[in-house]
Amino acid sequence: MGTPEFGWRPGTPHEAADWEALQRMAADGVPVAERVFGAGHYLRPNMIQPYLCRNVLVEGVRIVRSPMWEIHPVRCENVLVRNVSIYSRGPNNDGCDPESCRDVVISGCVFDVGDDCIAIKAGRGPDGRRVGVPCENVLIEDCDMRYRYGSVAIGTDTTGGIRNVFVRRCRWGGPGLYFGLYVKTNSVRGGFVENVFVKDVTISELTKEAVSIDLYHGDGHNGDDPPPIRNVHVSGLRSDRTRSAYLLRGYPEQPLRDIAIRDSTFAHVLRSDVVSDVEGLSVTGVRIGGG
Repeated sequence: MGTPEFGWRPGTPHEAADWEALQRMAADGVPVAERVFGAGHYLRPNMIQPYLCRNVLVEGVRIVRSPMWEIHPVRCENVLVRNVSIYSRGPNNDGCDPESCRDVVISGCVFDVGDDCIAIKAGRGPDGRRVGVPCENVLIEDCDMRYRYGSVAIGTDTTGGIRNVFVRRCRWGGPGLYFGLYVKTNSVRGGFVENVFVKDVTISELTKEAVSIDLYHGDGHNGDDPPPIRNVHVSGLRSDRTRSAYLLRGYPEQPLRDIAIRDSTFAHVLRSDVVSDVEGLSVTGVRIGGG
């Protein structure tokens, strides 16, 4: 959405009405081919969006001030995003969002963006349930995440399910970057998240948690599809400063399961960790220092 922070002023065009109309179309089952928005409408386009493609390569590209998500492969297979630099601090300016894709590598990239640096997605709501395609087998390596919300986010669009995500040798942090690993969903979005592995990440500064897995994100616990989150393993984090090391919140009837944080150092934290409704939490070889 346009905001004054990024230059929007009262009286200038805004996408809110079109966004609400698009969501109503999805809820009402309007065929996709009939959801047409052209002249006189203000939905912001994605910058690069391959759809139903195989063997996709995006390499050596520099993107500056695109209006929305920068690289958004949808239902693609064999995707390589390599040595890309993105500087785009506008609203909802995610860096790279593979959605319902299979076999994705994101390597050697720099993200300085207005929303999540990388957000792994699998559809939302009625369309996500209708299509029902998971996002799976994603490798993220040797990337710099500098600004603003999640360094590596999973969700909030998780309806088709997300599995087998591997993160290694990345650098997270900078003034204004919120989260590290950021698994965010709820019982309205549904789906599942399983088999997430993060290893050997250096964190300079985050305003919130290095690891956040939160089922109360957004709509909270107000739906009938509580997502199972299981088998998340984090090791080798070396953090200079965060609000806390981790925040883990499941539901009483659907707890987070098999979460492991190991062999990591959080040098300066400002508050205690938060844990509720988690089964099988393992924290070993972890050192946490005060603010």
